[in-house]
Amino acid sequence: MARMMTGGCQCGRIRYEAAIRDDEAYLCHCGYCRRATGGVSVAFKNVAQADIRWSREPDWYQSSPIARRPFCSACGTPLGFSYLEGPNIDLTVGSFDDPGYFRPTSNFAIDTRLSAWEDTSHLPGMRLDEHQSAVDRWIAATGKLPD
Repeated sequence: MARMMTGGCQCGRIRYEAAIRDDEAYLCHCGYCRRATGGVSVAFKNVAQADIRWSREPDWYQSSPIARRPFCSACGTPLGFSYLEGPNIDLTVGSFDDPGYFRPTSNFAIDTRLSAWEDTSHLPGMRLDEHQSAVDRWIAATGKLPD
């Protein structure tokens, strides 16, 4: 049974609802995805195009001779990846309202994976509410910390 999940861009201009059939997602390490997102890899959830309803059509960028990517031209949020021909689309896990639902089950383009970024769990970490400068900025701008 499909679970209906929502997501969208940072500014809220583009929203979607997708029928999600499982919690499996994957990481892509290819250079195109790194450049398109600005990340060292990108987490994707593959879904059927027919299972997505956009509140408004996203902007599209043809990022290679074989693929295009939906995004919001107002805020710049990358929303996915799609081959020019095909029934499926990969939505960015981070654009879902509940990205914690998904779990990584595989890696793609491991030949270009940046090995130094494979496991960062040993690095020191800091919570947002422990960074006083950021807290002060958020409180001054909005009166609260972000969700």
